[in-house]
Amino acid sequence: MAGDGGALTLPSGGPDAVRFVRGAVLLVPLLFTAAVFAWPLGTLAVHAFGSGDAVSLTRAWEATGAWRLLGVTAAQAAGSAAAALVVAAPIVWLISTVRLPGTGLLRIVVTLPFVLPTVVVGVAFRALFDGPLGFLGASQGWTVIIAAHTFLNVAVVVRVVSAAWQRVDPRQVAAARTLGASRTRAFLGIVAPRLLPAAAAAFALIFLFCSTSYGVIVILGGGQARTLETEIYQQGIGYARLPEAVALSVLQIVMVLVALAVARLLGSARVPQAGVMTRARRPRGLAWIAVGAVLVWTAVWLVLPIVTLVVRSLRPGGHWGLAGYRMLTDDTYGTSATSSLWYSVTSALLATVIAVVVGLLGAAALTRGGGIVTRAGAALSLLPLGVSAVTLGFGYVLALSRLPYEVAASPLVVPCVQALIAIPVVIGVMVPAFEQVSPRLRDAAATLGAGPLRVFVTVDLRLTARSLSAAAAFAFVMAIGEFGATTFLARANTTTLPVLIGSLMGRPGADNYAAAMAASVLLVAVSAVVVATAELTAAARGEKKTDAHAD
Repeated sequence: MAGDGGALTLPSGGPDAVRFVRGAVLLVPLLFTAAVFAWPLGTLAVHAFGSGDAVSLTRAWEATGAWRLLGVTAAQAAGSAAAALVVAAPIVWLISTVRLPGTGLLRIVVTLPFVLPTVVVGVAFRALFDGPLGFLGASQGWTVIIAAHTFLNVAVVVRVVSAAWQRVDPRQVAAARTLGASRTRAFLGIVAPRLLPAAAAAFALIFLFCSTSYGVIVILGGGQARTLETEIYQQGIGYARLPEAVALSVLQIVMVLVALAVARLLGSARVPQAGVMTRARRPRGLAWIAVGAVLVWTAVWLVLPIVTLVVRSLRPGGHWGLAGYRMLTDDTYGTSATSSLWYSVTSALLATVIAVVVGLLGAAALTRGGGIVTRAGAALSLLPLGVSAVTLGFGYVLALSRLPYEVAASPLVVPCVQALIAIPVVIGVMVPAFEQVSPRLRDAAATLGAGPLRVFVTVDLRLTARSLSAAAAFAFVMAIGEFGATTFLARANTTTLPVLIGSLMGRPGADNYAAAMAASVLLVAVSAVVVATAELTAAARGEKKTDAHAD
């Protein structure tokens, strides 16, 4: 007899097997999170507050000006989120309602900035505001920081809000138009209210990402822009005040977890699936003017920074040449950019495997768990989003220092750290995909004698292959671009390319700047190939699915 469609079930006589599988599904994310997340944070907390010179949280907050830093952090995160909503609004309209040739390319252009390493984005906007936008006199400071955050997070708004727009029933809009409502009134009265929850959820997510921003602020802040994240680094590394650094981390965790809770709450308020979804239409007449304007708008915000980066890498000193690229093979600082790129790719591939395995199990536990304990355990995998990468880096340094050198220097350390950052992405992609799988299919497979593992592989994974490939692609680019925590773990033979770029940007000299530009272009190229492959594969599968329905 088949069990509950929402659980991993056996047809008969297998409750012990079901409980075993549920426990195994939950155990892997819990063990990984405990080893790679809870252990270093616990070590850091004990070291900071268990020593004789420990201070109270309130005294540490007062000494570091924590409340002012909290206000600045929240203000810049809110400003960045608001700017991203404004910039993304025309792009959302274009993708949701207009059918154009080359839509796949447009999606690649929109998605690529989100997966670029933050250090690369910082380098690109430094080049942009030192070059084409140099007349603004704002190469550093909050203006350029918010612009860079906007560039990074437009994809969040486009993905979340366009999905909600496509679920709006076009028959309601048509009915309003039939009753005499103008296009504007029909949009404001029917479409806009259904997009507000998605827009609010996107705002909360971007606030979350920007409140823990580190690489962008370090590169574009000019040493003057201070947030909780940068001050954590300054207190811990610059002043060797671990209690103060941990106290600031506690405050940041509380703020980010509130944002995460709000994002999840708003994200659950989805537009009900309509029987007929909004279909994109080819533009006609004057509509082409609006389409052209939006395409130019998209190019200015999302293409110009990358083009400027490429141009500046080929013209670092005002003269065209490949000097920066020739320096990529130099071992001046203990490792070359090409060696770092090779290590970054291999490390990110291993991190992707780890993130996909742990993330799949976490998503399975979250969607098919049998109780609050299971759900809480799976949700624990999302906590890395709420903790400073700098804080994690401190924790790793202290925790690994207590282990034998052979363990601390293991080649698995960096991939595990990168995987920890990528796991929330995998879970975020796979949970909605698993929720779309009909429980009846699982019941049918179980009734025919398939065990829980076989049901999961032959039903769930087969039906969510498209989402799984996207999750793996995004996990890879997130892993290869991780900058904050791996900065603390880098050795001569384990220096990732983002860490090397940050190091080059911190050194004076035109040669270092040229090499940083060229290395950044390499990372952009790798990320672009991965994103393009994922988007084109998804588009091809979508076309096959459409053709199958048509037949």
